[in-house]
Amino acid sequence: MADRQFASSRGIVKLQRRKQAEPDAAAIAESLPVIPEGPSPRKKARFQVRCDSGPEETQLPPRVATRSHRNESRSRRGHYEPSIDSRQSSILDPPSMPPPDPSYSTYNPAMDGSSPNRPWTPSRSWTPSRRSSEYSRPPPVSNRYEPADINGSPRPGTPASTYGGSPRRPLPRAPLFTPGGRSSGHSFADDATVSIPLAEDDDDVFAPESDLGDRHYPEAYAQSQVTLSDDATESSVNEKVERYGPAPEGKQERRGVRAPQMSKKEVQLINGELVLECKIPTILYSFLPRRDEIEFTHMRYTAVTCDPDDFVERGYKLRQNIGRTARETELFICITMYNEDEYGFTRTMHAVMKNISHFCSRNKSRTWGENGWQKIVVCVVSDGREKIHPRTLDALAAMGVYQHGIAKNYVNQKAVQAHVYEYTTQVSLDSDLKFKGAEKGIVPCQMIFCLKEKNQKKLNSHRWCFNAFGKALNPNVCILLDVGTRPANTALYHLWKAFDTDSNVAGACGEIKAMKGKLGVNLLNPLVASQNFEYKMSNILDKPLESVFGYITVLPGALSAYRYHALQNDETGHGPLSQYFKGETLHGQHADVFTANMYLAEDRILCWELVAKRGERWVLKYVKGCAGETDVPDTVPEFVSQRRRWLNGAFFAAVYSLVHFRQIWQTDHTVARKILLHIEFFYQFVQLLFTYFSLANFYLTFYFIAGGLADPHVDPFGGRAALYIFTILRYVCVLLISTQFILSLGNRPQGAKKMYLASMIIYAVIMAYTSFACVYIVIRQLSQQDNPEMQLGTNVFTNLIVSTVSTIGLYFLMSFLYLDPWHMFTSVIQYFILLPSYICTLQIYAFCNTHDVTWGTKGDNVMKTDLGGAIGKGSTVELEMPSEQLDIDSGYDEALRNLRDRVEVTPEGISEEQMQQDYYKSVRTYMVVTWLIANATLAMAVSEAYGGSSIGDNFYLRFILWSVASLAVFRALGSTAFAVINLVNMVVEGKVRMSLEVPKWLGGVGSRISDTMSSVVSSVRR
Repeated sequence: MADRQFASSRGIVKLQRRKQAEPDAAAIAESLPVIPEGPSPRKKARFQVRCDSGPEETQLPPRVATRSHRNESRSRRGHYEPSIDSRQSSILDPPSMPPPDPSYSTYNPAMDGSSPNRPWTPSRSWTPSRRSSEYSRPPPVSNRYEPADINGSPRPGTPASTYGGSPRRPLPRAPLFTPGGRSSGHSFADDATVSIPLAEDDDDVFAPESDLGDRHYPEAYAQSQVTLSDDATESSVNEKVERYGPAPEGKQERRGVRAPQMSKKEVQLINGELVLECKIPTILYSFLPRRDEIEFTHMRYTAVTCDPDDFVERGYKLRQNIGRTARETELFICITMYNEDEYGFTRTMHAVMKNISHFCSRNKSRTWGENGWQKIVVCVVSDGREKIHPRTLDALAAMGVYQHGIAKNYVNQKAVQAHVYEYTTQVSLDSDLKFKGAEKGIVPCQMIFCLKEKNQKKLNSHRWCFNAFGKALNPNVCILLDVGTRPANTALYHLWKAFDTDSNVAGACGEIKAMKGKLGVNLLNPLVASQNFEYKMSNILDKPLESVFGYITVLPGALSAYRYHALQNDETGHGPLSQYFKGETLHGQHADVFTANMYLAEDRILCWELVAKRGERWVLKYVKGCAGETDVPDTVPEFVSQRRRWLNGAFFAAVYSLVHFRQIWQTDHTVARKILLHIEFFYQFVQLLFTYFSLANFYLTFYFIAGGLADPHVDPFGGRAALYIFTILRYVCVLLISTQFILSLGNRPQGAKKMYLASMIIYAVIMAYTSFACVYIVIRQLSQQDNPEMQLGTNVFTNLIVSTVSTIGLYFLMSFLYLDPWHMFTSVIQYFILLPSYICTLQIYAFCNTHDVTWGTKGDNVMKTDLGGAIGKGSTVELEMPSEQLDIDSGYDEALRNLRDRVEVTPEGISEEQMQQDYYKSVRTYMVVTWLIANATLAMAVSEAYGGSSIGDNFYLRFILWSVASLAVFRALGSTAFAVINLVNMVVEGKVRMSLEVPKWLGGVGSRISDTMSSVVSSVRR
């Protein structure tokens, strides 16, 4: 029993070196301590324990210490090392065993010479439980705690994953005594972790645990008597405080997290360009479903040092062009970004990932299927490395697309223009920043992240997409998205399907919806509600009408698609793309005001160039099944600034298309299509005239309808109250319009928020009174049944009631026809109340700022360095100054000499930028004056001519009301035709095809009907 207690002792004793002499067995036996019976505590800390062995210890031979506390690493966890001097046994409740036979003598290997190289150690009694004098306790069964998961666990192979001291998830206790053979090669540490021995490892919490610690044995009875000493504990704590200092204060970095260590490496250039294959992070790699290709395990970085037009010519290649990842691209999705945050980016990117999953779910398709993701490439282009939002970079890094510290500014003394990252990600982040993987239906996605070095505006980002990556991929269809737009789960498929079913389609767009928030809470803002109504009616009346004609004036960049082949230029270099990117190179007086403002809406120019392309018959199409939500401005300054660019670009682009309408004659369109296009041009010309004179028409409408209540026979308030109200509102309206010009010429919306808001409120009051007057007059006329003016064809009934009710009624009718009427109940009032602000505030501000041809984002500001700088070093700086008195005197003498000789200074010429500003402002002045005179002349002439007449006898009011009603009817007819054509397409593609298998006794009537319907639809498409 004493031998087993001796064998299980865990103490560590360090002996002093002894003289080399032949040992005396009797003296050694007497000097050994007597092992007491019963359990004993275990030691907690490493203290040198000495035993008084008497004078006989000088006769012991020298022994080399098996462990050095300061110079060697600690023993592995689970490795048992015996000691020759021990305290009480650590075995709890040891079994009762008879004492050994006194005649038994221990085996001494030094006496028989079997181990000549092994230093001599005191003999130990043999026990039945072991067959070796050295015993190693094997480790317990390997269990993996806290497995790596998709939402954040300790990284495999890092100190944090092997640290067993977490109070929330403690490791299980190791067994005290385990029978078996030696297993000194095992440890509790993870196989992926390499424990580095430290010179001072007393407090290394990330090192493998020692058997002497109390981490798994916190009970008091399991601690040694030396550890329980108060003096020893206090001295140990005081020694550590004195050595390491007090505990740090403030926020501390997380354990196991360290700053990245950079090192220099030699990298072979590919064709003189820097191309790197970088491993993805370990935690991302650990939960990837697929790891069989390099596109899943490595991120590819390319430093592009050329212009996007020379990307392919300089030999740059993408993963889709090389090696095992060489594939054909059917769909190329381009997402442009500036400084949007991570929520806007993830909202768009996660929606795109779900759309790609829908492509892969169409197993019966000839194009798509399980591996359909290999035909889709998503490209994210960020405009400016210093402009991108840091959290958006973190979101890209979490997906594996981006890695920090790899990009470089120069490659062989050539400045890098763009940093291109390529990776096929298998995870997505939703708008709540939660990981979604294959378990949620997410499929792999081939991604290209282009981070431009400089801010060069959105048009340059599209040039990277079309002229660089598009030329390298040669896709069939290109889809353009803005960050912040959330396409529906099947929107991109319906958008692609429009190109697949009709080979004449060159461009298509979907329905843009205003983001209304949860339960439509955003509609409580009148500005958002009015935009919601505007977007809805545009998607119900305008886009379907233009789609029937084949020419949509604008395909919104937030959600649109183009056939890449149709965008290409001809042999002479002239074509849609050349005209589209022409606005990027306009500088100084080389661009007149007309051209500069026209290219504020360059997407309108691209649409026109596609339809009017020489020798082609391309058309543009509106896809009703494709929908996407986007955030709209919810404050007045943002709203006014956005509409300034939209209105100016739309106005000048419409003028451009009307001036060049003769290009349609050089196309290959059918005669019927050319006739339809000319009808659309006439419709656009009428719309342009109404836009130009909208200011005068608003004032005249208010003047005649609100003035109708001033008649004493109609006055609803009694007396002359209506006359007083009308007079006040009329002067307020004139003064407000005048003030609006001054405000637009001298103040930005961001700098005059309250004034712009106040003007919109006053316009709303004027519109509310006008609407009240119109409704009151209509009700009054309807209530007088015996009134002869109520007959159809008479003035008041025909001019006011029929025209007004027909306009509003058509809005309701078409909304119900498209099964989307809810905006008529939630947003129609807000829209009509803010309609004067659309006409006056937005239109005046747009025309008064035609000299401003910016997008609202400016290029990088370059700091001048001709004066040098003061370089700081702590509280001092280094700077260059005249070092001698002679230098100071020479400068003074030069100044006196110049004054004495009256040296003439050559005047600096006017800079090109200043000349451009002067030119733009002068043209702006001429345009505003002309526009103001035209509207003022019309308003004064009509008001003077029909000032004393009634509403029924007012010819101009009748013309305005019926013109608005006629345009609404024309739009409704076009929208109805679009719905009928879509219905016919559905019938032809579905039910009519079944008529081919009708019984023979019908004589093939079903087949003839099917062929006739198909020919009608195809002729309409052409």
